[in-house]
Amino acid sequence: EVQLVESGGGLVQAGGSLRLSCKASGFFSDDYTIGWFRQAPGKEREGVSCISSSDGLAYYGDSVKGRFTIASDDAWNTVYLHMNSLKPEDTGVYYCAAFEGDLLSLSPYEYDNWGQGTQVTVSS
Repeated sequence: EVQLVESGGGLVQAGGSLRLSCKASGFFSDDYTIGWFRQAPGKEREGVSCISSSDGLAYYGDSVKGRFTIASDDAWNTVYLHMNSLKPEDTGVYYCAAFEGDLLSLSPYEYDNWGQGTQVTVSS
């Protein structure tokens, strides 16, 4: 059973930085994709970034390109989301998600495993 546990959320001022962590375990396959999504109150869940375990390639949503970086540790036990130059519109609950397969996708419908989420609040 795939388990995903997020940590690292918090309150930060605009222009600041945060690092989110997603501790992942229980994959049956060596090829899987881990993504980060966020959801603000009253809005749909938005794909932020994803990374493939097979080749380490990453993909970013337009709203975070150049500001956020996704990376894993060498053992692929933890996937990080480094968030810089944060804006108030980055506020939301951030979720880590995963599926077993090699596809860079920011569609939440591709993902069948989800963490509980961690709150990120950016003040102006």
